[in-house]
Amino acid sequence: MLSIPHMIVVFLVVLVVFGPQKLPELARSFGKLMAEFRKASSDFKNAFEEEMRDLERQARIAELKKQVAEANAAADAAVRNTLNPADPPSSPATTPLAQAAANAHSAEFPLVNPTPESIPRLDGGIPETEAPKEAATEAKAEPATENPPSHDQQQPA
Repeated sequence: MLSIPHMIVVFLVVLVVFGPQKLPELARSFGKLMAEFRKASSDFKNAFEEEMRDLERQARIAELKKQVAEANAAADAAVRNTLNPADPPSSPATTPLAQAAANAHSAEFPLVNPTPESIPRLDGGIPETEAPKEAATEAKAEPATENPPSHDQQQPA
């Protein structure tokens, strides 16, 4: 960086070389050049930072996909081990996620499969279930007269 005495010497040399008539025009064009240079450098810096963020984001996404694939493989292995207890495991489940998946499928939780009769049909209504719904809507429509209004709800007489 130039110090004040150096800048004065440069100004005097420019004044002598170009003259007082050309000096304001030169200063204006120099200012425009500096503004364009700053704008270009900030654009370059922003583009570089954006590319770096994109690369970091892609790296995080790849890492998450890898973790999901490992977790899915471990869960599949745990499910296969619980479905086929007679088969020896091909590889021990060493990850905590695989251990949790293996513990979740233990014999304490029975597997319940619904029968077709227990699933309600969407195309037709059952008369037994429609009557209670109508009674519930009528009960909601009638205001409760047993409870007096609270202090905030009372209107002055």
